Amino acid sequence: MKKFFKKALCFLTALTMSLSFGGCQNFFESIGDSILSGVLSGSSTGGNSSSSSSSSSSSSSSSSSSSSSSSSSSSSSSSSSSSSSSSSSSSSSNSSSSSSSSSSSTGGGSVTPELPDDSSSSSSSSSSSSSSSSSSSSSSSSSSSSSSSSGSTSSSSSSSSTGGGTIDPELPDEKTAQLDIHFLELGNKYTGDCTYIKAGDTDILIDAGSRKDSATTITRYVNQYCTDGKLEYVIATHAHQDHIAGFVGSDNQGVFDVYRVGTLIDFPKTSVSTQIYNNYKTKRNNLIAKGTKHYTALQWWKEEQGLTRSIEIADGITMNVLYQKYYETSTSNENDYSVCVMFSQGDNHYLFTGDLEKSGEQSLVESNKLPKVKLYKAGHHGSKTSSNTALMSVIQPEIVCVCCCAGSSEFNAAPLNTFPTQDFIDRVAPYTDKIYVTSLSVNYSAGQTEPMNGNIVVSSTGGAVTVNCSNNNTILKETAWFKANRTWPSNGV
Repeated sequence: MKKFFKKALCFLTALTMSLSFGGCQNFFESIGDSILSGVLSGSSTGGNSSSSSSSSSSSSSSSSSSSSSSSSSSSSSSSSSSSSSSSSSSSSSNSSSSSSSSSSSTGGGSVTPELPDDSSSSSSSSSSSSSSSSSSSSSSSSSSSSSSSSGSTSSSSSSSSTGGGTIDPELPDEKTAQLDIHFLELGNKYTGDCTYIKAGDTDILIDAGSRKDSATTITRYVNQYCTDGKLEYVIATHAHQDHIAGFVGSDNQGVFDVYRVGTLIDFPKTSVSTQIYNNYKTKRNNLIAKGTKHYTALQWWKEEQGLTRSIEIADGITMNVLYQKYYETSTSNENDYSVCVMFSQGDNHYLFTGDLEKSGEQSLVESNKLPKVKLYKAGHHGSKTSSNTALMSVIQPEIVCVCCCAGSSEFNAAPLNTFPTQDFIDRVAPYTDKIYVTSLSVNYSAGQTEPMNGNIVVSSTGGAVTVNCSNNNTILKETAWFKANRTWPSNGV
């Protein structure tokens, strides 16, 4: 013990000189720790010279450890000192035990270093992981036996198993209510739109084409999911029969006859005066008389009668009515009167533009801050006049669903202009190849159709978006029809 105090005196003398020449505080702390360690070690081993020598050796190891991890917390430095002071297998094991657990230490006279007031298990777990890493690497680098390495691993393992704040768990995807978007086949050879949306417990229908007899196909399908007989929201995008005929139906079996409707949103302007549109208005008025609330998209956008443009329709899911100038400006193109709406679910966005064409799409882009979208319902059934570059370059869709009978000569007999057109494919292909089509026209004159993808269902709870189809999940460019009739552009993904 006498020899030890002589060495201690030497260290104190060195300290005084060091301080007088601007010595660092770290040096002071490392020497103080070494002296304390030596005193404690000397007491527990009866002060023999080998113990003293071991303490002296650990001083310099501890000093270099302090220098290399000066940004660590004091508890980390203390732990590093405790680990590095070992030079034999047994003492290394004891030191690691005291480092990894602040509960009782058994045998060898080892002592758990006292933590400062602001250090505890909980504060340690919330401090930066660099302290824990620095302490662990210090312990590993100063170890001189296999037992010492084992002790360090045990210490790290203990920290992880108790949630020591060294690894942040990966956050799960944002969760919302379940959202399922269904693009329906319509039961005949005619192209048309009908989209059923289930958002939590909210039922929504956008359009009901393509002919009056489609109503039976639509209601049979929707009844699988809408079990209370009420559609909370119905949106009629514009006055063409391939979008509204199913609302009218036949023999009082139209959508407006079968379901109660909470809120109906439709087009502010039209130049149509067809019988089907007149029947639509009659049935709409019947609904209003029964309590349905009716607004045009322009009223919704202007937030008249206490409306707000964006409403939450289910937990974490909003419906947003968008603006485009043809809500107020007249045009000879009926398609440009289409109501546009976007559903948002966290960072996932789903865009519907009816049959909007080039001028209307340009206005939509200029009038709204549109995000990139997960899903785009192809405008105007994949025609050459819709899905123009001005819109595609902004929304950059990941999934595109086309409601049409592919290859049908109904609207245009020119092969490249039958839906979905080559122009449409050329403009969408740079952003995605995940294009799905409801139906295939086998022989239009004979009225023969068959499913291409069939009924398309796009689903999400706020994270990943999935696509499942009733017939198959084959993307458009991989179908036999596409390979025989269309070309994938060289700049396509």
